[in-house]
Amino acid sequence: MKIEPRVLEYRKDQFDILYHYYQCADSGEQFTTTEIDTLNINQVHNKYRAKYGIPFTDEIRAIREKYGLTATKMSEVLGLGVNVYRTYEGGEMPSVATGRLIRLAEVPAEFRKLLELSKNALEPAEYERVKKKVDHAVHGEVNTEDILKGFWFASQLPNVYNGYRVPSLKRVGAMVQYFARENKPFLTALNKLMFYADFCHFKRHGYAISGIYYKALPKGPVPDNYGSIYNYVANEGWVRTEEINFGDYVGDRFVVGTLIASDVEDELFVDTELAILKMVSNRFKGLSTKKIVDISHEEPAWIDNVDDCHRISFEYAFYLKNTV
Repeated sequence: MKIEPRVLEYRKDQFDILYHYYQCADSGEQFTTTEIDTLNINQVHNKYRAKYGIPFTDEIRAIREKYGLTATKMSEVLGLGVNVYRTYEGGEMPSVATGRLIRLAEVPAEFRKLLELSKNALEPAEYERVKKKVDHAVHGEVNTEDILKGFWFASQLPNVYNGYRVPSLKRVGAMVQYFARENKPFLTALNKLMFYADFCHFKRHGYAISGIYYKALPKGPVPDNYGSIYNYVANEGWVRTEEINFGDYVGDRFVVGTLIASDVEDELFVDTELAILKMVSNRFKGLSTKKIVDISHEEPAWIDNVDDCHRISFEYAFYLKNTV
């Protein structure tokens, strides 16, 4: 496969992407596959959404779920067609105006105005239930996960440094649980497994799995604030750690915790994400932590950022050297 910078047009706008294609060795003809076309298009869509403030599919779904509405009812509250909101959750691109309307609906005080304007679209009992949720949100009632994400992530908006995904601690918990069950990694190795899972998925599909940020530290790429994040994951029961005494030092190995929730993985992850988790797990299974660190040190994502401990752009995913 070849990669080169190209400018693609979308809705009368132009975007710089890293265009992927194949080239026939005999004729020199360039061609793509459906999977490669999707990857190229996803790059354009990501940049379009980021430029114009259009929510990503994760955000669109989360906004609706925050108020406890079905996709059909959310469409009615926003004054859209009956099934329009559902198509946006499925990946259809809203217009800039509609995207900004959905973004505005994320603000509880603004959504309360829309709810009042569309009161007749809901059954009385449903209206009261939704209104109660909105009123709680207006008065600043937030859950623990939202508070923690505010501490750990500079921005929760999808961008090139979180793989264009909204950070999700449940997804992180399920990823860590998966690797704890399949690989039983030590801390340093777990950091690399998380990095490769997120960056490999971005390389193939144009977006990450977890939505967390990564930095380049001396022992390789690591999730930003990984210590606090893993403590949270352990406290929630996704995993636990075992101290292994090596004589000169003690290492923490991650194993499955009290929350046995493999079925949750099927709910949280789509097929492409589960396939990447399996691929990364198999790729590094049986390797020592030192070997995994050495492999990660071959990555341009680490080499170009380690001196300044910079957050790593997910565009480095397209230059990963150690994936299958």
